[in-house]
Amino acid sequence: RTRSGPSTFSPQFPFSLPPTTLFLYNNMVSLVLQKRLAASILKCGKRKVWMDPNECGDLGGLNSRQNIRKAIKDGQIVKQPETIHSRARVQLRNEAKRKGRHTGHGKRRGTANARLPFKVIWMRRMRVLRRMLKKYREAKKIDSHIYHELYMLAKGNQFKNKRVLMEKIHQMKAERNRVKALEEQAMARKSRSQAKKARKDQKEAAKAEESK
Repeated sequence: RTRSGPSTFSPQFPFSLPPTTLFLYNNMVSLVLQKRLAASILKCGKRKVWMDPNECGDLGGLNSRQNIRKAIKDGQIVKQPETIHSRARVQLRNEAKRKGRHTGHGKRRGTANARLPFKVIWMRRMRVLRRMLKKYREAKKIDSHIYHELYMLAKGNQFKNKRVLMEKIHQMKAERNRVKALEEQAMARKSRSQAKKARKDQKEAAKAEESK
């Protein structure tokens, strides 16, 4: 169908472009293949491949890896450097966090258990206490009986840190030494009384013999 009235026809692309742009459009070279081959050879992405715009005509005729390698060697194709993402500010902030900065209530996004699980705290504490007990046992500072008793007490959450455990060890050793000293004193008293009784019996026996 035809419409009445003035014609509204306009030239289609690219014929409606300005003369300079039209010239560039007609003389453009597709470098898709060359860019893909160069990216494969340089082991990088296609967006990192730079091609000399003044050599587009020559580069457009390269259709093999050998030719691409030669262009790379001649400097017509270059691998662009990676964009640097500075970590300096992050490192400064992490250093401040290690000192305790930026960790107040306003900076916390999770519960205390989510930030540092209670189970992890428990595991660390148990490993510290058990390591200490093992070290004391190997050094002969405690015997196997004290070791087992303290091991079970640690498992029962009796010690919150090494200091408390060490105090308990000293207390138990002092108690054992006291009991041992009392036993020795009792044995000494018993032996003295037995010796005294023996001497008395001996005297009585001697008197009985004399009276006969």
